[in-house]
Amino acid sequence: MTILTTPRLRLEPFSDLHLAALHAVNRDPAVMRYITGKPDTPEDTQAAIARVKKRWAEWGFSWWSFFEQDSDEIIGSGCIQYLGGDTANPLEIGWRLRQDKWGQGLASEAARRMAQFAFETIGGERLCAVCHPDNHSSARVMQRLGMQYQGIERWYDMDTAVYAMTRDDWQRVSVEWNKPSAT
Repeated sequence: MTILTTPRLRLEPFSDLHLAALHAVNRDPAVMRYITGKPDTPEDTQAAIARVKKRWAEWGFSWWSFFEQDSDEIIGSGCIQYLGGDTANPLEIGWRLRQDKWGQGLASEAARRMAQFAFETIGGERLCAVCHPDNHSSARVMQRLGMQYQGIERWYDMDTAVYAMTRDDWQRVSVEWNKPSAT
């Protein structure tokens, strides 16, 4: 199982040790508003951890807990998985953060690192993301990542806005990010 790092975050595969902190994120109605529409129970979070551990064993990737480097606290989570949990579908990227960490660029920072993993380590050809059509903050993260709007499709028992990028798109945007800035 792969640990990823960014300047401010450490992404660790889900572990049973993460249950309390992940549940603290997932029980917040504001965090879950556009994901499931309801707060998770402790049993929901435990079931998710068990499912994720199986996917790591089967696929070699799944969900990570986001640890803030400075505090060493779990502040959210994110994934690379198959869209809808079906290996016939393209790879999907997703994320969620504690409310007190919204608007700080942490979702974009984690998304860039997870996308890099999807394209450069897994070898994905296409990466998708879905969000509730009213979740404009998540859609902006998708756009900043370089994803393009594809339309509305039914995923996870709801109509979702679908964004996607190809490996070529990724290579173009990652070159832009790595250019030295003019000073």
